[in-house]
Amino acid sequence: MSRFVLITPNAEFERKVRLATAAMPGTLQYFQADYLPQGPEEVLTQLLGEPPEVFILGPGLPADETLKFAAVMDLQYPEISMILVTDESSEVAIKAMRAGIRDLLDPAAEVDHIRIIVERASLASAGRRRGLSPSSSEHHEHAAGGRIIAVISPKGGVGKTTVATNLAVGLGKIAPMGVVIVDLDLQFGDVASGLMLEPDHTITDAVVGAASQDSMVLKTYLTVHPAGIYALCAPKNPVEMDRITGENVSHLLTQLRQEFQYVVVDTAPGLGEHVLATLDLASDAVWICGMDVPSIRGLRSGNQILSELNLLPEVRHVVLNMADRRSGLTLQDVEATIGAPVDVVLPRSRTLPFSTNKGIPLLQDGSRDPAQKGLRQLVERFKPSWEARPHKKLHRRAVVQ
Repeated sequence: MSRFVLITPNAEFERKVRLATAAMPGTLQYFQADYLPQGPEEVLTQLLGEPPEVFILGPGLPADETLKFAAVMDLQYPEISMILVTDESSEVAIKAMRAGIRDLLDPAAEVDHIRIIVERASLASAGRRRGLSPSSSEHHEHAAGGRIIAVISPKGGVGKTTVATNLAVGLGKIAPMGVVIVDLDLQFGDVASGLMLEPDHTITDAVVGAASQDSMVLKTYLTVHPAGIYALCAPKNPVEMDRITGENVSHLLTQLRQEFQYVVVDTAPGLGEHVLATLDLASDAVWICGMDVPSIRGLRSGNQILSELNLLPEVRHVVLNMADRRSGLTLQDVEATIGAPVDVVLPRSRTLPFSTNKGIPLLQDGSRDPAQKGLRQLVERFKPSWEARPHKKLHRRAVVQ
């Protein structure tokens, strides 16, 4: 069971943390003090049961003492995540991350935001414990890198962002706080509007400076979404695209895969430098095509080019969007043209594009819609148990309504 320790003289903040952790498994132990002991042992010896997962330090504690305490804690008990409560500058933030602080929290944060940060720290602690277990070294080597899911389409206008945002929200239910969606349509990306977000930072901030050197600093540049996922949005000014190289993208995705179970990448149409850099690292490719000849031919050509470049990810998922029998094409026509089976069919829907325009993905909204079933099927394909299914169930015959 999760255990949380809070040290602060601030009774009001203690009340908010208690509310935030009330629905979470485990207990909160509170030390009302405006100072820290000489070392972690003085606190740990006063706790009962299993070791804690998360230490919340502040507000109201001396900054220098807190950083020293955190550094010792990180050295002696690396499996325990620490959260520093401070409204100080980014300079203090960098020092905190170097001292082993997992996350920063503003003293004025709302209860819901506190819960998200504590949950994230708790999940990180659980992951560290598994990694430090001698019997799980092989598992940890595999788990150290999350899945990078590239959502791609040679043609625009096929609903790529709609699928990517719904996929991220759906995966967030499987791995709460373990999913990040990255908008790599650097000129005209719509992930921010598709998730109704107003990001303080964008991918431009994430690939330069301290964030590119330290994954903990990078996390402070991510935007939290109410569905329990994170987002790294496209630049606000399309001109900033020129400042981001393929090497920047590769480094960024490598950082994120070490911190998240799923990294969903909404790429730009076509096969540009940033898309190729993504595919070079991707474990999965989600191909999106519409039920029109240009889109289908584009998918076939893109697949052939990537095969020649040896950049096809190991796992492929083909999604036929806006499927409609009245289009003049059949599912068999599509599969014959692209030379591969269609894995997921999303029927033509009015609700699906409307949900994107509204900024609330269909899998978050919960509205009934024919496309919802297909989106859930796509999410199912990324569950850890998917590959363990009988082989005949891996590629069920899709149907166009």
